[in-house]
Amino acid sequence: MEENRKWVVIGVFCLVALIYLARLFYIQVLDDTYSLGASKNSINRVIETPYRGQIYDRNHKLLVDNTPVYDLYVTPKRVIMADTTAFCTLMKLSKADFDSLMGLAKSYSMVKPSLFKRRLSKQEFARIQDALVDYRGFHAQINSVRIYPGHTLANTLGYVSEISRDKLDAQDYPYYRPGDYIGQSGLESYYEEHLRGRRGVKFMMQDVHGVNKGSWKGGAYDTLAVKGKNLLISIDSDLQRFADSLMINKVGAIVAIEPATGEILASVSAPTFDPNLLSASNFSNQYGSLLKNRYKPLINRPIMASYRPGSTFKLIQALVAQQEGTLTPHTVYGHAGSPMRCHCRGGNDLRGAIGNSCNPYFYQVFRRMLYNNHETNTFKASAVGLAKWHERVEQFGIGQQLGVDLPSERRGNLPDVPYYDRLYKGKNRWKFSYISSLSIGEGELLITPLKLANLAATIANRGWYITPHYFKGFETMGAQLPEQYRKHHATGVDHRYYLPVIDGMRRTVVSGSAKSANLAGLDICGKTGTSQNTKYGHQFDHSIFVGFAPMNAPTIAVAVFVENAGWGGDVAAPIAALVIERYNKGRTETKWLANRLRAARYLPPIGGLKAFKKVAPLKKDTMTEQRRDLVVAP
Repeated sequence: MEENRKWVVIGVFCLVALIYLARLFYIQVLDDTYSLGASKNSINRVIETPYRGQIYDRNHKLLVDNTPVYDLYVTPKRVIMADTTAFCTLMKLSKADFDSLMGLAKSYSMVKPSLFKRRLSKQEFARIQDALVDYRGFHAQINSVRIYPGHTLANTLGYVSEISRDKLDAQDYPYYRPGDYIGQSGLESYYEEHLRGRRGVKFMMQDVHGVNKGSWKGGAYDTLAVKGKNLLISIDSDLQRFADSLMINKVGAIVAIEPATGEILASVSAPTFDPNLLSASNFSNQYGSLLKNRYKPLINRPIMASYRPGSTFKLIQALVAQQEGTLTPHTVYGHAGSPMRCHCRGGNDLRGAIGNSCNPYFYQVFRRMLYNNHETNTFKASAVGLAKWHERVEQFGIGQQLGVDLPSERRGNLPDVPYYDRLYKGKNRWKFSYISSLSIGEGELLITPLKLANLAATIANRGWYITPHYFKGFETMGAQLPEQYRKHHATGVDHRYYLPVIDGMRRTVVSGSAKSANLAGLDICGKTGTSQNTKYGHQFDHSIFVGFAPMNAPTIAVAVFVENAGWGGDVAAPIAALVIERYNKGRTETKWLANRLRAARYLPPIGGLKAFKKVAPLKKDTMTEQRRDLVVAP
């Protein structure tokens, strides 16, 4: 028995020894992984950064491209610097700058490469290329920067710049390194993972002097860089540049949407700037200058600026009230009993009230809607009515993010019962008369230009909308769109209630408050708005227009905001009409109107109202020289 145990123990030891020998044979003979690790002092791991995907408009016109540059990296532990002065002369650096850059590299890592000098042009790199072999620890890596042949759409496209320390630390997967570029805003940020591509790696043999001696093991372990996907977006670049030109010397926004698809055709944020400014080597100076600009060109106004919608909101009031059964197309209200002033003669039915933008009419519409319940206490009745009203209005996408494919979309504000309970410090402490300004789109109501353009698309579709978006596809995915850009969102208002509203919108353009938008052969339907700007008095109210065309087969829906421009019919309406004309006809026939609007100048008061009055504002038909601090034109 003891003899058997002895052989069992010997067998176990022999088996373990064989396993260890087999493992060592695999590691040392068959597997090159540890060989690669042991050779790290003679093998240089070179990261290849792929080109970012290009961006094209709906007609395949190039909006964003790449141009090659070279970035110089340093690995501090490998640096052997015999003559620092000669190196500084070669790199056109001061000794202080050299010490600072080396200090940053060492603080990051002594053994990992980090960025030393970025964006060397082909000519600059050619000048130093041969000399670099004398400076061990430095190596160049080809990269690219964005260029913008279209010179437009700066806020929507966004920009690419060096990744921040916070984003580096927040990575779930360690893809980016210090000095890498990343999409920082706009579409560049939203579609970053698709646009950036996939890095490649090359293993290069080096001698003791750091001179490359060719690929290690014939490139068996190398991986190729894969270019980012090209992005096709819905913007019509011709329409975009035309709309940009109409907003020179103005502050505001234009948004145009194709109603049937939800595709955004134009997205103007004024003032704008040439996106090439933020791809230049002096990015920090250019960004700082734009950041300090008093007209805030870095704000993407179509999705980030919140305005009171003014009388354009009467369209929603009319639709919701009809659905609630408190309004019919033939309901007539006069001006009696309303504290609101009006510029029409009163006695309107629904179509006439929309066409003439009658404030007292919609005061009564909102009042009747809120009190349409069984509560006898006016405070309680107002709360019950507002809760139902809020639920209806919310279905139009108001007071929430629509889900556009851009970061930083604002929700706006659609006040509800808890909002007013907080505002008036308790329940049953407010009633209709406290919030009556909501009836005409004023008060605490705030809407972005994108939401107002989406409202126009919803009415054009007679009751539904698709989430507004810029995305049309990637070159590798075909025509299939994600589900969120194909889904119809219903408003809960019956189709038949849209018809009198659309009739009223057509009347607005033909004979009402927006006759300036009645261009031949377009059948434009619209609604003007004048949003109160109480900060500077009604002399500087905001001009608003929302509309679509043609009336019975809509191809485009538009919203226009022009700050400090006064009546909606004076400025915003003709701008919208010209945008519609350009898209539907492919040309501008009403050139005299376009020239007049390009020349008009509407700027917010700087330094307060008194300071603004010292300089008389120019007349709308006066030719003015383009302001360089407002726009950098192509």
